Amino acid sequence: MPNSSPSPVVVIAPDSFKGSLSAQQVAQAIASGVQRACPGAAVRVCPMADGGEGTLDAMLTSGGERRTLTVRGAAGATREALAGLLVDGSAIIETAEIVGITDPVGMGVPVEARSTRGIGEAIRILLDAGVRRFFVALGGSSTNDGGAGLLTGLGMKLFDAQGGDLEGTPEQLARVARVDVSQLDARLAAAQFVGMSDVDNPLTGEHGATAVFGPQKGVTPEQVAPIDAALARFADLLEAALGRTARDLPGAGAAGGLGFALHMLGARFEPGAETVATQIGLDAALAGADWLITGEGRSDVQTLHGKAPFIACAHARAAGVPATLLSGSVDPAALPRLAEYFCGCFSPAPGPITLDIAIRDAARLLANEAEQLTRLKYAVR
Repeated sequence: MPNSSPSPVVVIAPDSFKGSLSAQQVAQAIASGVQRACPGAAVRVCPMADGGEGTLDAMLTSGGERRTLTVRGAAGATREALAGLLVDGSAIIETAEIVGITDPVGMGVPVEARSTRGIGEAIRILLDAGVRRFFVALGGSSTNDGGAGLLTGLGMKLFDAQGGDLEGTPEQLARVARVDVSQLDARLAAAQFVGMSDVDNPLTGEHGATAVFGPQKGVTPEQVAPIDAALARFADLLEAALGRTARDLPGAGAAGGLGFALHMLGARFEPGAETVATQIGLDAALAGADWLITGEGRSDVQTLHGKAPFIACAHARAAGVPATLLSGSVDPAALPRLAEYFCGCFSPAPGPITLDIAIRDAARLLANEAEQLTRLKYAVR
């Protein structure tokens, strides 16, 4: 029997292991290891996410339903994408689900031809369904259009100097001479938006969307300046049309400037992992607990900048619960910093193994490591 408690309470709140296991699968694997070592443990599973891929699934663990929407992907092709309807009547839209950087179709066209129009179409479909409160998870996008596509999907019109219609792609934004917002969906006035992102970058400039995040989406060094200038031109016209400014607000540069468009719709921004923690009731799960296990695919110093394990750890510390990090890999150079917050940082790899094997056997390896950690934690024989 455990020495510290006859019935320990363990909260398991990991992010997904990208390319391997969902957050739910990671949590279940860890839970199985804990219960192998300590069958009497009360395990509370709370899958986490930080606003990127997997946020939709995490937000729905507390209740709600998935809705399949037919919208346009980043390349303009029609596709089916999932959104979530939460029990309180709000909706969760995951940018990565519609215009994600892992979508080969969307990534099959140059970044200057990609659009977030499908995000606007998703919002419109959900408005038709009566939704008036939207969570928009901004991580993992393949787009860099300043949110112009989103707004055209909601009724905004773009025109060139000759009065011709333009799409909201980076290559066409350079030719925009007029922005018409008179046909923006009137229901937006009664809608509320929450942008879920850890990014505090502005829309343009050396710290903006294109310069900082564009290269990972395919923006070449030669394209940074012209695309940045196109976003600035669009921002000038849109801010004048709507009578507000937002390009320098924190988060405007998130998701290739999608954050800018949300700011222009009056959105408030929250760290993605904090929003998820609130939605899934992490604090309630930690009440009376004596251990938290969290983790992610790879942990390094960036983990401490609002990533899901760090937020889970912060909530645990506030509740007086020690937190252990169990991630697919842990950067040795980051251990001194991570150790300031976590009571131990571990990887499930039993020794040198290939990435393919690590991905294939992730659930088994996690369960084994969690079992051994539980034996150590509770002195189980």
